[in-house]
Amino acid sequence: MAKILIVEDNALNVKLFCDLLAAHGHEPRAVTDGRFALDQAKEFGPDLVITDIQLPHVTGLDLIRLIRDDKGLKDVPIMAVTAYAAAADEDQIRAAGAQAYVSKPISVAKFVAQVNELLGTQDHDARAAAPEAT
Repeated sequence: MAKILIVEDNALNVKLFCDLLAAHGHEPRAVTDGRFALDQAKEFGPDLVITDIQLPHVTGLDLIRLIRDDKGLKDVPIMAVTAYAAAADEDQIRAAGAQAYVSKPISVAKFVAQVNELLGTQDHDARAAAPEAT
């Protein structure tokens, strides 16, 4: 079971991500305000951080940079989930320090597969569902 911090201000997305991750045996924790995400990450000690990019107060890009600059969190994989879909946006997100990028609206199969890849785990259900999601 992996501990996964979700930074997302949309309540429906928070519920979806938490439910998906819990259904796959992970321990999700949600933060809806980017201003508190770094402190929550330090306290929670996540194995993965999933963050929206368009957040109020502190952008997801700024949050990614803050995590990368933190000695205790710098090696935690980060997945950005965002409605931004242009190639330049993905380049900017990866340059900030995210290892993965998933565009909204998400494909459930792709979301789960990306989480598993970042955690280095395999999930037979996600692989079996992947062809149906495209």
